[in-house]
Amino acid sequence: MLKLRFNNKNNDAVWLVEPKVSLGASSDCDMQLAGSKVADHHADILVEGEAIRLQLLVEGGDTFLNGKRINKDQLYDLSLGDEITVGEEVMTLVDPKQEPRRKLADPDEKTGWALKSNSAALSNRVYPLTSSMVVGRSSECDISLGAAHLSRRHASLQVKDGLLYVKDLGSSNGTYLNGKKISEARVKRGDELCFDTLSFGVIGPSDELDKTTVRSVVSNPVKPGASAGSKPAQTSVSAPTSAPRAPGSTTVAHKSAVSKIPNSREAIKKRLEQQQVSIRNQVEADAVEAQESAGKKALLGLVLVTIVVAGFWFLKQSA
Repeated sequence: MLKLRFNNKNNDAVWLVEPKVSLGASSDCDMQLAGSKVADHHADILVEGEAIRLQLLVEGGDTFLNGKRINKDQLYDLSLGDEITVGEEVMTLVDPKQEPRRKLADPDEKTGWALKSNSAALSNRVYPLTSSMVVGRSSECDISLGAAHLSRRHASLQVKDGLLYVKDLGSSNGTYLNGKKISEARVKRGDELCFDTLSFGVIGPSDELDKTTVRSVVSNPVKPGASAGSKPAQTSVSAPTSAPRAPGSTTVAHKSAVSKIPNSREAIKKRLEQQQVSIRNQVEADAVEAQESAGKKALLGLVLVTIVVAGFWFLKQSA
């Protein structure tokens, strides 16, 4: 893709994109020209695929292609290196890929924010952001991008309290954040920001809301004047009382309460031993009860058998 660049370098270039690039003195032209001999809408550069043609729109204009005067309404084929002269303005068709590349800039240390172009046509350039910048086609913008469909003042970028915001400045083709058209929005790191079809990735600091703060455990500090080997003071919390306490009563009560607290290991061991004894006693009691029950059942069976035998004997004697 070619660009049309002013030879005096005072103004930026514009991309030659379909369907056309307009030249003239009017502010709505893609490439605004100065001079008394320039008409409001002076000429068009028609773009269709690889074909690029120049068409003059006015009569008698001092317009030249490679030093030769051109006529109104005729089409003139253009190619790399061709020079167009309109009044005092001289422009040349250039290929940005063949121009010396600027060194990629790092994100501005003051804000930490930058835009990285996703387009090879812009050489994936990085644009560091200051606290307030304007993006557009005009050479007066802080970030001047020579795209025909970009408005002269397309959007503004502001960094407030470390956060980045974008605002559309009434552009013709819109500003988009992650594919959604916006008028004003907050921008985060990793977002995709588009001015018309020019896409940029957002470089910046991580969101403070996403950070997790880890606080270390703070031990009881050693009071001034206390030795390093001394133990931290114990704090005793007791119910409020209206009666005054005698001096030292808090310490005595605390020591008494501490002395009643058994050693945890010994308490657990003792509790387990008690449970084992209780279980063993219960098992023995169940066994004895079972034995007694079995003995009673055996005795009852013996009595029943004796009664039956005695009954048969009595009946036999009676017969």
